[in-house]
Amino acid sequence: MKTARAIDWSETTGTESALAERCAAGDAPACQELVDEHQRMVYHLAFQLLGHHEDALDLSQDVFLTVFRSIHRFRGDSALQTWIYRIVVNHVRNRQRWWRRRRRSGEVSLDAVMAEHGEPVAPIASTSPERALDQKELSQRLWRALGRLPFEQRSTVILRELHGMRYAEIAFSLGVTTAAVKSRLARARQTLRTELKHR
Repeated sequence: MKTARAIDWSETTGTESALAERCAAGDAPACQELVDEHQRMVYHLAFQLLGHHEDALDLSQDVFLTVFRSIHRFRGDSALQTWIYRIVVNHVRNRQRWWRRRRRSGEVSLDAVMAEHGEPVAPIASTSPERALDQKELSQRLWRALGRLPFEQRSTVILRELHGMRYAEIAFSLGVTTAAVKSRLARARQTLRTELKHR
């Protein structure tokens, strides 16, 4: 899977704190700067977890409303981006609970994710057409298997493997211990291995 650069806890800089303070004071250019810097990440994570473009766009707007309503509580205990990840995950979790109460399917439409973002397995240069087809089929099976995981396991895998987050960052974003993160990853990876082996 492709991984993003991991966020270092030490990256909560004076600049980040100053930006958060300006946003808390209602500085419109600062708020726009924060949105510009983080909107792509917010949308991608929402889309990867929800599997629906319109839902991800709608949720992204809700996320930034929450960010600006609660930015005064940001104290730099994590990187600003990690704090925003936590808000995204909480919004997705709440939306999925709302769907379940209305009997909407909790499965993610990962065909839509693939169409929007491509394959999770990076293509290898100079591969034969047969190998490229095998890789594409494997990627499709992997996305579908991810979509069948329980939300807590799927979100953990996505944060780790697609967003390159460290265990402590994932734990903060999900509101659990690092031990729980490792346990969820182990269970999810075992399930994925089993599914990919037998299909």
